[in-house]
Amino acid sequence: MADEKTNGETVPEDAEGAVAVEAPPEDAVEAPVPEPEPEPASPYDLPGSWFVVHSYSGYENKVKANLETRVKSMHLEGAIHDVVIPLEDVVEFKGGRKVTVSRKKFPGYILVRMYLDDDTWYAVRNTPGVTGFVGSGTKPTPLSRREVERILGVKKAEEKKEEPKFKPEWEVGETVRVVEGPFADFNGVIEDINMDQSKVRVLVDIFGRETPVELNFDQIIKF
Repeated sequence: MADEKTNGETVPEDAEGAVAVEAPPEDAVEAPVPEPEPEPASPYDLPGSWFVVHSYSGYENKVKANLETRVKSMHLEGAIHDVVIPLEDVVEFKGGRKVTVSRKKFPGYILVRMYLDDDTWYAVRNTPGVTGFVGSGTKPTPLSRREVERILGVKKAEEKKEEPKFKPEWEVGETVRVVEGPFADFNGVIEDINMDQSKVRVLVDIFGRETPVELNFDQIIKF
């Protein structure tokens, strides 16, 4: 049978009349698929620098939301990258029970990762609730690597994860109520707090006389 012509070239046919197609060479290798770049091990290595912004205490979440909205409306996504409220886990006793809660590490302060110029300075400085940047003089000072990694909780691989710190809801000199043990329902004044042993010494009024009583943290509540 005659050879078939394709695009002006002659393509040979096999014995059964099928058009022969050349096989790819045996040593042909598929192009490798590029792997995504790994995330930096430290937030300090991300684009931009980290700055500390002071806000009204108790309004940190509102300021964060306001600033993120301004970044979008002013089209500054490529210059202001991150707004972070540093948090830490602490153990508290509430209603006689031990609970782990997240607390702000530095009330009244927010971290912003950005490239500093006139536009970004203006956007942050004029966000409702912001009182200013932290820095010497009028120029904001970026955080060092050590400060960024300490505040944002970056640890070396060999370091163990820290247990949540206990943060009592009461303090020395405060009146508390005993909820467990032989002195349950008595009120007393905290004389000493032993964080290592999770104990307090409370002056309990027994028969008109103040008597020091050692109690566990979970045996007292705020009065």
